[in-house]
Amino acid sequence: MELLPRSPAEFGSARYWDRFFRQRGQRSFEWYGAFPELCPVLHKYVRPRDKVLVVGCGNSELSEQMYDVGMCQDIVNIDVSDAAIRQMRERSASARPRMSYLLMDMLQMDFPDAHFQVVLDKGTLDALLTDEEEATLAKVDQMFAEISRVLQVGGRYLCVSLAQAHVLKKAVEYFSQEGWVVRVHQVASSGDKQQFVLPVFVYVMTKFRKVPGSAAQILEICPEEQDRPMRVESAERLVAAVKDRQHYALLCSQISKIPCREQVSLDLCDRESGKPRYTLHVVDSPSVKPSRDNHFAIFIIPQGRETEWLFGTEEGRRQLAASAGFVRLLTVALHREQLYEGMAGIQAELSGKVMELAPPGLPARQQVPFLSVGGDIGVRAVRHCGSSPLSGDFVVEDVKGDGTCYFRRLIFLQNRNVVQSEARLLAPTPLPGELAVLVVGLGGGSLPLFVHDYFSQARVAVVEIDPSMLEVATRWFGFSQGDRMQVHVSDGLDYVAKLAAEAPAQYDAIMFDVDSKDLTVGMSCPPPAFVEKPFLQKVKTILKPEGVFVLNLVCRDARLKESVLAALRAVFPLLYARRIHGEVNEILWCQAGPAGRRGPAELGARARALEQALRQPGRPWDSSYALADVLQAVLAL
Repeated sequence: MELLPRSPAEFGSARYWDRFFRQRGQRSFEWYGAFPELCPVLHKYVRPRDKVLVVGCGNSELSEQMYDVGMCQDIVNIDVSDAAIRQMRERSASARPRMSYLLMDMLQMDFPDAHFQVVLDKGTLDALLTDEEEATLAKVDQMFAEISRVLQVGGRYLCVSLAQAHVLKKAVEYFSQEGWVVRVHQVASSGDKQQFVLPVFVYVMTKFRKVPGSAAQILEICPEEQDRPMRVESAERLVAAVKDRQHYALLCSQISKIPCREQVSLDLCDRESGKPRYTLHVVDSPSVKPSRDNHFAIFIIPQGRETEWLFGTEEGRRQLAASAGFVRLLTVALHREQLYEGMAGIQAELSGKVMELAPPGLPARQQVPFLSVGGDIGVRAVRHCGSSPLSGDFVVEDVKGDGTCYFRRLIFLQNRNVVQSEARLLAPTPLPGELAVLVVGLGGGSLPLFVHDYFSQARVAVVEIDPSMLEVATRWFGFSQGDRMQVHVSDGLDYVAKLAAEAPAQYDAIMFDVDSKDLTVGMSCPPPAFVEKPFLQKVKTILKPEGVFVLNLVCRDARLKESVLAALRAVFPLLYARRIHGEVNEILWCQAGPAGRRGPAELGARARALEQALRQPGRPWDSSYALADVLQAVLAL
């Protein structure tokens, strides 16, 4: 039996609907939105004494249910289908004497002006507005004009809809331009999310007298979990807010299966500012066998630690979930622009929302644990926010690490998951040493400052392209210039090229710690131009024969990484890479002996000595002390 129309245009045809209801028989047809789901919203806007008009009623049970529960009984139902009207008259003639069914076209209604307090539409606008052709839009305008005509001032047009973007936009623009108040409610769903994922909305258009010359619009959205509506500034923002809710419903459907093959992420935004407040990642562990108490847990990442490998990468979160021993772990990152009232406050704020992301099969009324490192939410204090034409927006912040350690960090917000510079907020212990060091990339100044203080006789030249970073380093990271520390504001590529032409073989160590502004290449440190072979030859030229070239590499693209390593090996015969535990970074140590003076055996012995020095720093590899220890050992080889 074919009930669907051959073309969308047939949705506006009385002949199609007559055939539809005859073939369907006495079974009621509900487009979407069962009465129990719609009832809370309808109760807000339909009063018992209201005179209600239902347009395009079909053989839906909605009017009957409203009548039977006493919500309202003075209800007039109209439809263009004679078959539907006859069915409904037979069903309600004796049981509902105050309710009537009329064969009438909503585009040309016979009612007098201002005759109703409520006009109710369940799916009729969606059925009519199937495209944006001129003829279709003209019909919709006629429908809206008739609804406006028969409604009293202060009356409400309630439209139950799936809120396709073009449908919502048309309704919002039409009625807001007429001076009406427009509010969109999301209907709380009680159905099976695996069977039906699109949420249902109710547009509430309240009629006001149009004030000549007034351009003010009142547009609001009321999500299902909130009673108080949120004001939005434009029709476009309202459509976007509804689209976000639709995407969220699709996401909930996607993760309703276990295991979810991909890690799903979403932002929960602050109600007032609209800025992200929480970033959630849903991580499933197929290897974990379900038991009564290990279905679901929430892990709050301490503030400032969201950039760490364990929390900031897919593989790290996967390991975290597996070690936690839960079928599904929801990680929650806290944003620096927001204030939080401790673990208890976060738990109270998130409890309702996170349960929508729970895995299927979670036992009823089971307590879901909130976990964290050390049981708290960490400490983050933003010291400075700034912007630079070259580096974009950046922030300087102090965060608490493990134990009692505190760190000051510089973060470029265009790549907020990468810490550009980090300094431990403790006074360093100066150690002796004599060497000339070139550092390309100042950032917060942590690396050159440490080398300067650790090696008391070291002379450090720093090259930084962005003058704003020199100001940040000086003001917020305790950086200062002096006899042994000089900063040159210049492009590192140009600076090295000039030195190679004018003053070769002058540095004991050259360090590259330069971030890339191009986030599309798969390598965030350094920019690709810094690891091209011709430029690496210039780096080798300004390095002393026994000197060491140190490169901070952050590359997620496996092919690109191999090409970088190949270019480095072509210039520097000795290369050793060391991963930093818990980070994406790798530190590359490169050396090249004078041409013609070393044979394969001597190079091999030096390579083994280099590897041994790198493996015995005596400190964790995320420590600047380890870097200095190794640098000292390598230069002594």
